[in-house]
Amino acid sequence: MLFEFEDKNLNPIYEKVCAQERLSLEDGVTLWKTPDLLGVGYLANRVRERMNGDKTYFIHNRHINPTNICIHSCQFCAFGVKEDHPHAYEKSLGDIFSDAEKYNGGDVSEFHIVGGLHPDLPFEYYLDMLKGLKERFPLVHIQAFTAIELEYLAELAKLPLDETLIILKDAGLGSIPGGGAEIFAKRVRKKICGEKLIGEHWLSVHEAAHGLGLKSNATMLYGHLETIEERADHLVRLRELQDRTNGFVTFIPLAFHPENTVLNFLKTTPGQLDLRALAVSRLMLDNFPHIKAFWIMITPKIAQLAQSFGADDMDGTVVEEKIIHAAGAATDQIFHQDQIINMITEAGRQPVERDTLYENVEPRVTAV
Repeated sequence: MLFEFEDKNLNPIYEKVCAQERLSLEDGVTLWKTPDLLGVGYLANRVRERMNGDKTYFIHNRHINPTNICIHSCQFCAFGVKEDHPHAYEKSLGDIFSDAEKYNGGDVSEFHIVGGLHPDLPFEYYLDMLKGLKERFPLVHIQAFTAIELEYLAELAKLPLDETLIILKDAGLGSIPGGGAEIFAKRVRKKICGEKLIGEHWLSVHEAAHGLGLKSNATMLYGHLETIEERADHLVRLRELQDRTNGFVTFIPLAFHPENTVLNFLKTTPGQLDLRALAVSRLMLDNFPHIKAFWIMITPKIAQLAQSFGADDMDGTVVEEKIIHAAGAATDQIFHQDQIINMITEAGRQPVERDTLYENVEPRVTAV
């Protein structure tokens, strides 16, 4: 054995990793609990380099949040508000099309669209949004609407979910983001987002989307009221669905930001937990191609370190992210392409520009 673990409980996991054997739920709990963070990072990096070499991917993308008005009142959310809130907003389609063009004339690879569940906007608003963006920016991939939003859109359309997804896909929907998963455990979900879909329904929405040829991402919100065992269970359930559909592209652990939420008595996640979340995810999700360190949530410095703790993606330019910043995120709302390339290079990795589905990638030549 080339690496000496401080915690000998990691030795059996090391053997499994070397043999490319699947880790159990109990292994996952061990990885979350062990004090040997560097040992966990070492294991995750072995898998990361086996799967993706020294590449770190990024994308030239733009976030669009059409409205922050929402019928739900999730305890962890600082973004969603009611219609009478002084900071409530809803964007017209004209505003959205204008926003899409503001950054670099719309010359991006992806529009990432999520927002609140507005009580009054009709289904046609969302259809016209997709169609309008696709007409104006035919080469830009549209990743839009969490599983929670898709269920709501099906209600607005008064159609089954499958039919709704087909209509949205025909209008320009290219893939689905991973938001809304939070933690699947019913105990926690009841406390932090009792009005949302239960975990099983979130999984079923993604399974339906995969069945129609729509790829998606997956997430887990950590650092609030969940237990280590509930985190491990969340990852195993995602892995089981991926075994059935192979429809997930990327997993993104999301660090909880408590400021301006009902849970503001909690502390912001420490860097060691952010690194552990990424490392454990890489080790447990053996059938997920990519693990993303979302710099907006965990800071650029931690995202750089994460490239040696299992992550192989840093997201992208983002542009005007609102949801996490509403909860107190202090990061910039935009990173220019050269900044991301420099961050990746400084982390000792090879920057590779990708599209949403990692189908068109362009290695970047960096100066020595």
